[in-house]
Amino acid sequence: MSSTSTAPRSPAPPRPARRSPTAPPQSFIWTRRVALTLVALFTLVPVYVMISSSLKPLGDVSGKFSWIPTGFTIRPYIDIWSTIPLAKYFMNSLIVAGTASVCSVVVAIFSAYAVSRYRFRGKRVFTITVLSTQMFPGILFLLPLFLIFVNIGNSTGVDLYGSRGGLILTYLTFSLPFSIWMLIGYFDSIPKDLDEAAMVDGCGPLGALFRVVVPAAIPGIVAVTLYAFMTAWGEVLFASVMTNDSTRTLAVGLQGYSTQNDVYWNQIMAASLVVSVPVVAGFLLLQRYLVAGLTAGAVK
Repeated sequence: MSSTSTAPRSPAPPRPARRSPTAPPQSFIWTRRVALTLVALFTLVPVYVMISSSLKPLGDVSGKFSWIPTGFTIRPYIDIWSTIPLAKYFMNSLIVAGTASVCSVVVAIFSAYAVSRYRFRGKRVFTITVLSTQMFPGILFLLPLFLIFVNIGNSTGVDLYGSRGGLILTYLTFSLPFSIWMLIGYFDSIPKDLDEAAMVDGCGPLGALFRVVVPAAIPGIVAVTLYAFMTAWGEVLFASVMTNDSTRTLAVGLQGYSTQNDVYWNQIMAASLVVSVPVVAGFLLLQRYLVAGLTAGAVK
């Protein structure tokens, strides 16, 4: 009996995956990669320069710049607290920015709820007026607010100029309009049936607001709070005019590292990184609320 041996078949080469007709072309993909890489470098290179400069001695920072530091020291992070009263400036900024953001959110909630849920004469004019205030640069309001605060202090004895309260009122003038406008759009996206169901269960207008609307609008409220806090935290123009030595904020106080004799570049970089920690930490922790709030509040 004869037997024939058959050679084993070689596996067939894998077929290339079919390209989806809706997939973008390769040229677009590579262009996007190059663009994102350039944007990342544009963003991360200054951060690297700040971090590396904050860990160098002053002589190395003042001399020729080197991408790779020859020596590291944490002394600038220790000296920043004694060169200027950074802790006091930090507390002033925290009080002013925190109070301004809370007041802005509270007022914006009531105002946006009234505009979103009720009909009244001048409603459209009010909404357009609130939004149009964002078109003007802040320097136009600097002199009027300064004169108003000085006149109030002369006539009533309430010192708004050079005080934290005056600076908080100043920040409300340009954070509150945007907060109201954004919450109006977010409240409009919440069905009015929820308010009616709450009123059927015995809630009044305020009960429906705080028990139904506010819990459903948490992402928008968080976005408004973070926006108001970031705006007040890094503001320089009004803080440089409306404050004195005891109420100075961080944005203005960092100028104290530059003296007539020398500029402490390493301490400036270290202090800049330290003062950015609250905003960066808040943004990272509340990022999902911020994105959801901005997206829903921007679409009516």
